[in-house]
Formats: sequence, structure tokens, C-alpha cells
Amino acid sequence: MNMMLSILAFGMVVAFMTLIMTKRVSALMALILVPLLFALLATPLTGIDPAGLGKMMMAGVRELAPTGVMLVFAILYFGLMIDVGLFDSLIKAIVRIVDGDPVKILIGTAVLALVVSLDGDGATTYMITTAAMLPLYRHMKMDVRMMACIIIMAGAVMNVLPWGGPTARVVSALKLDAAEVFVPLIGPMILTALWVIFVAWRFGVRERARLAKLPADAVDEHASAVEILAEDKDSHVEARRPGLIWFNFLLTAALMAGLVLEVMPLAILFMLAFAVAMSVNYPRLQDQRERFSAHAGNALAVGGLIFAAGIFTGILSGTKMVDAMAATVTDAIPPAWGPYMAPIAAALSAPFTFFISNDAFYFGMLPILAETGSHYGLSAAEIGRASLVGQQVHLLSPLVASTYLLVGFSGIEFGEHQRFTLKWAVGSFFVFFLASVALGVFPFAAHV
Repeated sequence: MNMMLSILAFGMVVAFMTLIMTKRVSALMALILVPLLFALLATPLTGIDPAGLGKMMMAGVRELAPTGVMLVFAILYFGLMIDVGLFDSLIKAIVRIVDGDPVKILIGTAVLALVVSLDGDGATTYMITTAAMLPLYRHMKMDVRMMACIIIMAGAVMNVLPWGGPTARVVSALKLDAAEVFVPLIGPMILTALWVIFVAWRFGVRERARLAKLPADAVDEHASAVEILAEDKDSHVEARRPGLIWFNFLLTAALMAGLVLEVMPLAILFMLAFAVAMSVNYPRLQDQRERFSAHAGNALAVGGLIFAAGIFTGILSGTKMVDAMAATVTDAIPPAWGPYMAPIAAALSAPFTFFISNDAFYFGMLPILAETGSHYGLSAAEIGRASLVGQQVHLLSPLVASTYLLVGFSGIEFGEHQRFTLKWAVGSFFVFFLASVALGVFPFAAHV
């Protein structure tokens, strides 16, 4: 029975990915309908009453509800900050530096995303970086998919930081010291960050050649920052609040400090910050309605996807499909492969943190992998570090809430983003993996 349930679970994942990557259905529809169909097929195996599937799905929605609320109000807040002109000075500075060169624009995107990602919060990174760079990409007629690709790759590198989430899960699951796990990973992180910058340079060279073939009047490389800002469809001169620039800066700085210090739940922080920002910048009710209307589409689209993802995760957990998948894989590892448990853990971390949640992998599978590795002389810290290599692919998962924010802000389809970015993210995986082995972060084979 466990094997059949596992086959159904893998089938569900394959069906879901195929449907969204071939654009047969939207991610929203697939997240709702595909897990429901496979859950109904699994009822003879699980003995679950079909009427009880609603409770599973609701449990998944409840689990992701705080994230959904946080992202909705984060979109509204940062959309408001773009409207009032908080990021105009940053955009002007970037325009002066890049001087209309696609290579500089893409490398600048990578560096900015890497720096902003230091706070460990993907949603914040995506909103700030896209707010600064998207008007420039639109004006230059550059491929926005490249921007989204570079931003998410940079975020994946920094996602390994101890306060980013996955590393904390490893430390908790294996009862290790955070420094013991993280410090040896700094070298591979630096090399992978350089890979991200290299990919940005390669994209830039490609875009420079493509744009050179366009008619001379198609791209104005020497446009001023003011012209670029005015060209952005979400920029409205009447919405700017230059007299309140310091208030908005201090409010945003306080919000970021609150996020890092965790003084309140993230959803509450963004709700409060948005309410204060809207009340101060736009005290007239008509102005508030206009700002709501300007950003409601993005907020609703992202919020809907998050709650739909809750149905997917609720079905995976409630039907025990996720447990069946984990057991099938761990049982399939032959004893002769024991000395190679570190690279096996790294290899498994990519698909499993992509198809199931980080919690399911790090709290469910990782302790089993670590216990197996201990019989061959591998320490729990080595297995834990190896399990973090897959984070270079993880952020492309349809179960990662912040990724919907990135594609929503960029104006591209989720499946299109996956198709474009996946091969480069896999490249990051191999760079991180090879650097880890070369620098002794974990051994390729245990000495037995």
C-alpha cells in the first residue's frame, strides 16, 4: 500500500509540473484541482472518507494563511512606497552607474539582490530589487525573465544563511550548533555568488547583442532616470510625496528592523506599516481608493496562489503521501551506497525540497539520512551541510510563497519563470556541490 501511495504522490507532482510548464492550465487552477483529483484516487489506499478531504485542504490553507496575509500586505506596502517615490533616488543612482549597458544592468541586479538578501527574507529581496530595477528593464526593452532569474538565484545563495530558514531547520532537526553547520558553507556560498554574477554577465552580453539589432530609435540608452520612472506604468506623478521621503524611509527602516528582530508576526507588521503609510501619505479617502486599485490586482493574484498552495500541501500531508515518498526513497538506497551518503543527501535535497516542503524534508527525511551516514563515519553536521545544497533549486518550487511575489511583480507566468530559470539554478546546485566537496565541507565518500 505504501508503494502505491508513493507512486500516486510522485504522479501527482509530475502531473502538476507538466500542466503548468506546458501552459495547459494556470498555476492557480493546478494547485487546486490536481491534488484533489489524486487525493480522490488515493482514498481506497488511505481509507480516508472523500468528505474528509475538505478538512485536510482547510488545514493546509490555515497553515499558509499568515504567509498569504503577509504577502498581500507586503505587496500593498511596497507598491505604496514605489508610488510615493521612496526608491526614486536608488533608481537614479543605478541609471547613472549602468549608463544604458545591459551587462552593467544585469550585474547590478545580481549585486543588489545579493546585498538585499542578507536579511534572509525572500519577499523583501524580491520587492526591493524589482522596485529598483524593473523600470530600467522595461525602458531598455530587456528580457524581464533574466531579471527574475538573477534575483531568485541570488536569493537562493543567501537562503542558506542561519536566519534564512533551511539552516535553522537542519540545526533543529539534528540538534547541532548553527556555527558548526554554517561557517564551512561560507566558501561555497561565495563561489556560487560569483556564478550568479557570471550568469548575469552572460545574460548581459546576450541582451547587448539582441538590442543592437533593434532599430536605432527602439531603445534610448541615454534616457534620464526621470524619464525612466515616468515610463513605468505604476508610476504616477500625482502619487509622489517628496515632502514625506524621510518619513517613508524611517517607516520602512523600522519595518525592516521589526522583521529582523521578530517583534511581531510578519503579517501584523506589514498590516500596521501599510495602514500608517497610507494614512499619512494619502489622507483623502479618494486617493486611498486609487492606491488600492493600483495594486489590488497583484495582491489578489499572489494571495490566491498562496491559499491554493495550501490545498496542495494539505493534501500531501493529510493523505500521508509525503511520508510515503520519503520512505520509498530512503528504503531504495542500497547499503553499498552508505559511504556516499553525503552526496546522496545533497542530490536528494534538490528534488525533495522542490516537490515537498522544507519542513517535510528536513524534519522527516534528514534525520534518517544522518543516522544512516553515522554508520559509515559521517558526522551529522556533514550530512546537514550536504542537505542544504538543494536550496539552490528550492526557491523555484511551486510551494514557495515568495516566488509568486517575484513573478507577480515581474509580470511573467510562473511556469515560464521555471522553464527559463531551472537550468541556471541547476548550474548553481552543481557549483555549490563541487565547491563543497573541494573545500571539504562534506566528503564525497566516507573513509571506511
